[in-house]
Amino acid sequence: MATLCRPSVSVPEHVITMEETLELARRRHAGHPQLPLVLRLIENTGVRTRHIVQPIEETLKHPGFEDRNKLYAREAKSRVPAVVQRALDGAELLTTDIDVIVYVSCTGFMMPSLTAWLINEMGFDSTTRQIPIAQLGCAAGGAAVNRAHDFCTAYPEANVLIVACEFCSLCYQPTDVGVGSLLSNGLFGDGIAAAVVRGQGGTGVRLERNGSYLIPGTEEWIMYDVKATGFHFLLDKRVPTTMEPLAPALKSLAGEHGWDAADLDFYIVHAGGPRILDDLSTFLQVDPHAFRFSRATLTEYGNIASAVVLDALRRLFDEGNVQEGARGLLAGFGPGITAEMSLGCWQTADARQDVRRGMTRDVSRGVKRRVRQS
Repeated sequence: MATLCRPSVSVPEHVITMEETLELARRRHAGHPQLPLVLRLIENTGVRTRHIVQPIEETLKHPGFEDRNKLYAREAKSRVPAVVQRALDGAELLTTDIDVIVYVSCTGFMMPSLTAWLINEMGFDSTTRQIPIAQLGCAAGGAAVNRAHDFCTAYPEANVLIVACEFCSLCYQPTDVGVGSLLSNGLFGDGIAAAVVRGQGGTGVRLERNGSYLIPGTEEWIMYDVKATGFHFLLDKRVPTTMEPLAPALKSLAGEHGWDAADLDFYIVHAGGPRILDDLSTFLQVDPHAFRFSRATLTEYGNIASAVVLDALRRLFDEGNVQEGARGLLAGFGPGITAEMSLGCWQTADARQDVRRGMTRDVSRGVKRRVRQS
């Protein structure tokens, strides 16, 4: 069974608080007829702090899509390798143990994908497969886990690296003054996450089943309007209501596996906003405390798009009291409206197997070092 190991997460050093966000909105949109509504919506997100790749003064400027995309590529190359290395170390693997890299991002564009640069820069084998996913938005974190699971099901001894890199602040558009756009200015943050799915061994979530569900007729509810100035984020006011039709899909997936979605041990879900978590609690009949990891990500980092589910999972690891065999649900939600869902059980690697793998790994590392040196 494939195991999703401990994620590594990093957020940029520049911070903007809720108070600063509200003051900026008041100052820059003083004459907006719906400003009181916008301020109330931003306050209700529960986002306390967000991290961004530039100081806010630079973020508020718009030098053009070309410059912004160059900044995206430069910051990704500067920040992603360290996050990847920590994820590999956490999974006790080398770059040369990785068979596939799944790279997800919806806030910048590169061709070839950053996967090609990573393979060359970090010493992954040239045979490493590349799966870039660019158009699933916030759902892409869940999709990355599912595609990694699928690959390890087909190739049981394979290992898959997942990388999510989201610089949502680079999508800020000063000319977009709709309520949905102004709300997004106070909701989204920047973050990078990586995790390894091991085909054999490892400690974490043993992935058992996955699925996808798209709510018919909602493809325009979350979308980009792509213009010369870049990606213009469009958010329909009906998006917060989507958990009511998505909850049955989560229940169905669990039911197909013989589980009750209302009676699981942990829940790792995308925190698009507090309404998402509140509604899931209601429609799944789950205690709100079950979504504490997702809510903590939202509070401390804001909505970091595809990286949310990996950060929420990281918090489950950090809490440190998951019991062997504990059952859980992981889900990402995004454009479509799409849900990417997976089920799994907590697995702790057997100590004796760890020793044997450690001895084998030490030998293989020595061989690989000699190969590199030669």
